[in-house]
Amino acid sequence: MDARVRCASTLAAAICLAQCAPSSRVSSDIDRLRALHEKVIRAHRQSNVELLLEDEAPDYVVANRGEVTRPSLAVRRERLGSYLRSTAFQEYRDLTEPVVTISRDGTLGWVIVQIQASGIQTTELGEKEPVEFVSAWIELYEKRDGRWMRVGNVSNFKP
Repeated sequence: MDARVRCASTLAAAICLAQCAPSSRVSSDIDRLRALHEKVIRAHRQSNVELLLEDEAPDYVVANRGEVTRPSLAVRRERLGSYLRSTAFQEYRDLTEPVVTISRDGTLGWVIVQIQASGIQTTELGEKEPVEFVSAWIELYEKRDGRWMRVGNVSNFKP
């Protein structure tokens, strides 16, 4: 093979790799965010607050019921832990395929979901009550040191 053909082949391969790499990176990041969302679903089904919190950043922000808050990890652990300990979900599943998007620079991502849940919730008085709802939310992610961290959530419940 002459030098010009080798050079042209090498150049073509380099161009292909340069064009393919971002696409495969985005695809890999999309798969990772899908897996993190599935972990959120699993944490609810298992009533496991630690599983739910292990991918959340310390500087987490929440928009819900007309308010924006920045609850500490300890506050989130207490609030979500209490909720999950008192609730046994028989169903907690996606109603629609999650919409997963990654920013062009690959540092931010978000997952838009709609879930349906049902189960039994134990009140403070020990009474068992059915719980059933449909909720939609956006999970906000930031890539920090190569790891996707959940940095926020905007949620609402279907009336």
